[in-house]
Amino acid sequence: MIEALKEIKAAGELLKIERREEYRLFKEIIEEMTVKQRKEKGYNWSPLRMIQVGYTYGDRAFVVLEQINEEVYQNQFRAGSVVKLFTLRPKIFHPERAGVVHYVNKRRIRITLHSAELPPWVTNGGDRFGVELMFDARTFQEMEEALRKIEDAKNNRLAELRTILLGYQMPLFGPKTPLQIPELNHAQNLAVQQIVTAQDVAIVHGPPGTGKTTTLVYAIRELCKTERSVLVTAPSNTAVDILTERLVELGLNVVRIGNISRVDETVLNQTLEYRISNHIESRNIKKVKLEAADARKKAWRFRRKYGASERQERARLKAEAKELAAWARQLEERLIEQVLHGAQVVTCTLVGSTHQVLAKHKFRTIVIDEAAQALEAATWIPITRASKVILAGDPFQLPPVVKSQEAKRKGLNVTLLEKCIKRLPEVSFLNVQYRMNEDIMGFSNERFYEGKLQADESVREHRLPIERNRPIEFIDTAGCGFEEETDEEGLSRFNSDEFQILSEHLYQLIAELPEGVMPSIAIISPYRRQVKHIRNTIAEDPRLEGIPLRVSTIDGFQGQECDVIYISLVRSNSKNTIGFLKDYRRMNVAMTRARQKLVVVGDSATIGGDEFYSAFLDYCDALESYRTAWEFMV
Repeated sequence: MIEALKEIKAAGELLKIERREEYRLFKEIIEEMTVKQRKEKGYNWSPLRMIQVGYTYGDRAFVVLEQINEEVYQNQFRAGSVVKLFTLRPKIFHPERAGVVHYVNKRRIRITLHSAELPPWVTNGGDRFGVELMFDARTFQEMEEALRKIEDAKNNRLAELRTILLGYQMPLFGPKTPLQIPELNHAQNLAVQQIVTAQDVAIVHGPPGTGKTTTLVYAIRELCKTERSVLVTAPSNTAVDILTERLVELGLNVVRIGNISRVDETVLNQTLEYRISNHIESRNIKKVKLEAADARKKAWRFRRKYGASERQERARLKAEAKELAAWARQLEERLIEQVLHGAQVVTCTLVGSTHQVLAKHKFRTIVIDEAAQALEAATWIPITRASKVILAGDPFQLPPVVKSQEAKRKGLNVTLLEKCIKRLPEVSFLNVQYRMNEDIMGFSNERFYEGKLQADESVREHRLPIERNRPIEFIDTAGCGFEEETDEEGLSRFNSDEFQILSEHLYQLIAELPEGVMPSIAIISPYRRQVKHIRNTIAEDPRLEGIPLRVSTIDGFQGQECDVIYISLVRSNSKNTIGFLKDYRRMNVAMTRARQKLVVVGDSATIGGDEFYSAFLDYCDALESYRTAWEFMV
């Protein structure tokens, strides 16, 4: 009990360090830039035109804006980002409003404002608007509040979960009943059985390609047979959207709360907002809201000098607006409760679980997917709403982002899932993977998973239909003089020569493919600047015109897969400095995205002094998959 409290208190102190560092970096990166620089980097979009305004549930107005210029802006906005909406027109009183990005795509952005009304300049502004990223203090506030609740918990269920999850008390399980879901393998069925019979906590460790999400959605379907509603969460909006889609495919009634990352019908139709707006009662609520907004707008007309009668009229209009808003809120709350009551599953992000519509709701079970990507403090946020916890993820893939080196050194990046896997006696390990050829899987299997993974028969010998066909290749640029370069700000690195070699390999691979065969291909790199360089080069390369290529950072490609994956390591220098490549978990993600062929391009002289990469080079050598860049010189 005392030791558990000490851990929670220590987590709170590290979170304060991280918050200070994040704010310092935000000021350094954004607040000290000129407006022109912010626009160039994608932190500021302007000018924008207003294409839609309206009101969402919970006394919130929303706006949808679109880029005016033909050139598509760079984009640093994400679903859930805190932003400010502002007008570019001069002499406007209160020219800004804060809000949250609901979704963003290539040219459009939808923002839910932190206010119950639209400012007058929104409806009169035409095409004179801008949006800019703000520091997100809310996420830290919610994490701090969750830790406070965990620390203060005494003689209740939350106190018991704290003790169990931190390994100071063992979890209990009910009687094991035979469970055979035909779509799942033996390990997956055992995981579902453990989730269903757990009385406190169940842990699922799912390495790449082992069907973790599939296992979870079937387990959730089983839980829904005995529970009124299950809360399903994940750290990112993208992960929540995927879970929502998969649960709907199983025929479950799912309500998605919060921001969405993908604007497609599958996700939109499940949102609480969509359910409300398409309900028969919605028309009446919208009518009352518009009447309230109209009354507020009329009251605003009396802003200059006015007499007693104008004062009385303004007071009457404000009272009318208040009364109408209260009525709309009452109708809406009743409708929200009706929709949520009918839901078998509620999905949201970890922070989204604090949404006001869930304030009165408690859940028997909460499922947290991708728990290895969330700070421990963030994981505790939804746990305060349930009495049984399911954590799933892989601690050997992408870790949570920690900006403060001090906080990282003291353990802020150690997740609750990692603690549970190390401390709890029963962990469901999914041991059959359905993605990769056995050779592609082999290195990660030995380095991270103690050789426990097996490649399913359906993928074990999966290869491209080409003549020279080794599933994994390392192309060595050592001795070629391909020195890495640094971008103008010194914040990221790229290697144009290395990409030339990668391109030559890609040309040859495409040329060898039988007519009518085109595998899915992706090029990924740890460095954003290299990704930018690759995209720009491909766009001007006639030999790759019409070839469907995905180009992304490793982080951006998490959770995805392709038949062919190229990894551009970038680093090549005389000091043998590998920097970012030291994050082996990130490299594990990169190396496990390929289904049929993995091609890694790098400088063995630079990376070979590192034990991890030295072992990888030995692995490729043993498979006779080592090639030199000189083979691809033109």
